[in-house]
Amino acid sequence: MSKTIISVSGLRGIVGDSIDPILAQRFVLAFGSTLAPGRVLVGRDGRETGDMFSRAISAALMSAGFEVINADVCATPTVGVLVRDLQCSGGVQISASHNPPEYNGIKLFGADGRVISADKGEAVIEKFEKNEFAFQPYSNIGEYQDLQDTVSAHLQLVLSTVDVSTIQSRKFKAVLDSNHGAGSVIAKRLFEELGCEFKILGDEPDGQFEHVPEPTAENLKGVAEAAKSFGADVVFCQDPDADRLAIIDENGKYIGEEYTLAITLKHALQKAQASGFGQFEKKVVINCATSRMSVDIAAEFGCECILSAVGEANVTGQMIESNAVYGGEGNGGPIDPRVGFVRDSFVAIAQTLDAMAASQQSPSELAAAIKPYSIIKSKMPLEKSQIIPAFDQLEAEFSAVKSSRMDGLRLDFADSWLLVRGSNTEPIVRVIAEANDDGAAQKLVDRAESIIASVAG
Repeated sequence: MSKTIISVSGLRGIVGDSIDPILAQRFVLAFGSTLAPGRVLVGRDGRETGDMFSRAISAALMSAGFEVINADVCATPTVGVLVRDLQCSGGVQISASHNPPEYNGIKLFGADGRVISADKGEAVIEKFEKNEFAFQPYSNIGEYQDLQDTVSAHLQLVLSTVDVSTIQSRKFKAVLDSNHGAGSVIAKRLFEELGCEFKILGDEPDGQFEHVPEPTAENLKGVAEAAKSFGADVVFCQDPDADRLAIIDENGKYIGEEYTLAITLKHALQKAQASGFGQFEKKVVINCATSRMSVDIAAEFGCECILSAVGEANVTGQMIESNAVYGGEGNGGPIDPRVGFVRDSFVAIAQTLDAMAASQQSPSELAAAIKPYSIIKSKMPLEKSQIIPAFDQLEAEFSAVKSSRMDGLRLDFADSWLLVRGSNTEPIVRVIAEANDDGAAQKLVDRAESIIASVAG
């Protein structure tokens, strides 16, 4: 059997192998024991097994005395909005993100509408491992109701961040690849409200993915070809639970996920600067594996760019603490606090169209206006016991370079950076480098791997 991936934000595995409805029930019961009494919202991303897990999880929560609000198929950022809007004690999103169809999983949300923090996640794991559940007598069993409108609250928040009339006047032609995930549920309404002529590929949220679901250049070759015949001004590509977005430009060229954050961040800071930043501080938060494009953009607008540990909960925690005006992760996940503290592909779609309308530039022109960098990613075997010695050796080899162990080991050079992080689920380290070109980034990766290999013996 494969191993269940259990983390502070939830769990994930192969259905019928490393995850099943009983395991899911135990996990949400542990989660429920950390929540205040009240409502819990349950959503799912459209996978074939999602309905099965939703029914099992809902029954478990009802047995613990919670009122279950069933949002059925909806995007992960929508769950965050609905938890807040309906004043729920928490939320559960059933999703395996970009993993293949045989996977499913659970993401946990707190009452504040964001993925739970590491300390709260550790408390859930502890109760899960100890089987500390609290069932209610039959007279206190929770109720269940289907939510009729899962779209409006999220949609209105997204629309409030853009100039709707200007976008409408441009009559953009847009293609969305939702790939049979949850993205089409709101996207249809969003495109209609923005006056776009649009085409959605894989608009039935049934989990029948037409290509590998992670929105990478290799996986989206067919999408780019399909969009050409439509004459699209822009092509948007979501992952199954619609918290990530990649962009393909008007020429069919894959711009990617790093540019999603860079384009939306630049546009958001332009608008924030014009309005004096309102109630927010001139601060931006990204994780330590995100491209320096966002660092450059923050500096351009006089904003401090704060680096967090990798993970949405870490980014949003820093955003809240610093009252940041914007944030996100380089995997195509902008986070706009005016909408919610969740990576949001709909924020990315609307604000990219807003940037195109305001500047009268195409996606390729928006991307060309941002200084590019090259990121190289690799991984290599390394036992957990050897990770710290490897970090020590890397720091010794690069003693003149600024280093941080906030999340793995990050080394910041004058014009590049190197990040080495251990995996939580397998005996490997991931090596990531960013520099001005592929050759320089690859050289950093090769040097790091050579040093790590000397430690591993």
